[in-house]
Amino acid sequence: MKIAMFEIEEWERQAFSELEEEHDVVYRDGPLDAEAAEEVADADILSVFIYSRIDCDLLDRFHRLKLIATRSTGIDHIDLAGCQDRDIAVATVPTYGGHAVAEHTFALLLAISHEIVEAVDRTRRGDFSQKGLRGFNLHGRTMGVVGTGDIGANVARIARGFGMEVLAFDVEPQEELAEEVGFTYHDLPDLLSRADVVSLHVPATEATENMISHDEFAAMKEGVVLINTARGSVVDTEAMLKALSDGRLAAAGLDVLDEEPTVREEGELLRSFFQEKHKLDDLLADHLLLRMRNVIVTPHSAFNTRDALDEILDTTRENMESFMEGEPRNLVHP
Repeated sequence: MKIAMFEIEEWERQAFSELEEEHDVVYRDGPLDAEAAEEVADADILSVFIYSRIDCDLLDRFHRLKLIATRSTGIDHIDLAGCQDRDIAVATVPTYGGHAVAEHTFALLLAISHEIVEAVDRTRRGDFSQKGLRGFNLHGRTMGVVGTGDIGANVARIARGFGMEVLAFDVEPQEELAEEVGFTYHDLPDLLSRADVVSLHVPATEATENMISHDEFAAMKEGVVLINTARGSVVDTEAMLKALSDGRLAAAGLDVLDEEPTVREEGELLRSFFQEKHKLDDLLADHLLLRMRNVIVTPHSAFNTRDALDEILDTTRENMESFMEGEPRNLVHP
């Protein structure tokens, strides 16, 4: 079979080297787009990461495609209904980075609570004054965890280790987990009204788009901190800017932005004015967030530890191998 892998770095190729013995494996370091698709139109299997946006137009460029093995848990970059219509299976990495993303959540939170970014910048300039660097303790404060899957559960565990009270919201509560870790489930408005820190750990779906918007920010305490290591679409960017400007949000730690793929590629910004592919208001809002002193933004790197990446690569290879052996695993459906 022909396997085409996109967004793959040189060092990652080693994880798939054994496939090269029996299959034609093609590697590309950039994302899959229309031009790249023409080069591998005869591929049987594609492997991509989240910056390859696979829609019906792209799918129609392949005439033998049987499987898309995404190296991610999220699948919002793939048109699942389009794949189903064309009898193309989609395999995902169900869990990875459960510890890495949870730890990054607290890296962002601690950077905010101890004014780390400003303190480091200041001392590098030779300024050792402490004016404006007063932070706050996590111990004794209330953490609101929205989504208690693998990552959210680990965030709750770490929060308890800091001596925080933990409130959680999930559409499918896990009471045994709550008892084990030491947190309680609440409805979302109650959680938002009581939490000092709100941390988001839900997937990008139609149900979670703009899950945190004007009404949700209005329900929050004055001076709350928001941490988002989930997906940018979960938060209404315009509403977040307003909450930051009026003080409802004291600070935000973001590993994701709503129009993140386009912000990453500044060349796309001009093109979007003509093609109308992107929400221009959100693009501008994202650029404002990048420049606000009470907002910390990292480049969707929460998962980016060697341990988590090894897990992603191993699971992806196993997904492809099991599919070719007629025993597919980790398939997702519309």
